[in-house]
Parts: sequence; C-alpha cells; structure tokens
Amino acid sequence: MIEIERKFLVKSQAFKDEAFNKTHIKQGFLSTDKERTVRVRLKGEKGFLTIKGSSSNDGLSRFEWEKEISKEDAEQLFKLCKQGIIDKIRYEVKSGNHIFEIDEFFGDNEGLVIAEIELNTEDEAFEKPNWLGNEVTGDIRYYNSQLSNQPFKTWK
Repeated sequence: MIEIERKFLVKSQAFKDEAFNKTHIKQGFLSTDKERTVRVRLKGEKGFLTIKGSSSNDGLSRFEWEKEISKEDAEQLFKLCKQGIIDKIRYEVKSGNHIFEIDEFFGDNEGLVIAEIELNTEDEAFEKPNWLGNEVTGDIRYYNSQLSNQPFKTWK
C-alpha cells in the first residue's frame, strides 16, 4: 500500500480542545535504513509491526505495510530495538473531510509537536486549521526513525 501524507509543525496547543481521540504511543525501530524502516509500536494496548520503504523525492509518498501483533510480542520486540525509543501522545482532530494526527513528543524529543494528514492523492486539497504551522514534509529530521537517532533536544 502506498501512503501519501504531509507533515506540519504545530504553532499552538489549540488542537487539544478540538481532539476527539488521544492515545499514548511507544515505538522503537529494528531498522532505520533509509531504504526501509522496521518499526515496533504500542498504540494504547495494541501492538503493531510496520515496514516502510524509501520516500518519493518530494517526501509525499512511500510504501507501507503494517500488521497487528499482540502487546506481549511488541514488548518482547522492544528489547531488540535500536536505542532511542519514541514516546508520544497522539491526538486526532477532524478538519473538513480529513483527520489530522498530532503527535506531542516526550523524553528526548520533548517540545516537538508535529501534525500529519493522510491524503488519497498528492495534490488533494484540505482545510488548514489555524494551529497548523510550517510544512516539513520531506524533511527527514522529522521522521520518527530519525528522531530516534537524532532527538529534537540535540538539534542546534
């Protein structure tokens, strides 16, 4: 399956009042190779194993495969993950016909808040909420796999 998404920084906490869902996410990476990342995730009480291919030149799309696994399997796989576990709260906010997923990071990435929107086509129009900041689509520093290697707190 091809995933098409755009990423934005978030310039205010106003999205929290608009959120219809909030989930704690913990994730680690078995591989952060730029050609393929392999991620283990605990999203609430559910585990997932995800493989993502390399991004298109503009960073808008890439192959993604995901399989649900047990919480216990996810916890065991975390023991094999590279250093740099991602800890975040994901808020879901409806905006027009779309849903933004806003990740508020903790730990080594505290202070970073990123909004993502998945689209059906690369040029699909969508409503931009007033809390949405600068677009960072294609900037690999903001990929979770990179944030596990080069956390936000180490940026100059």
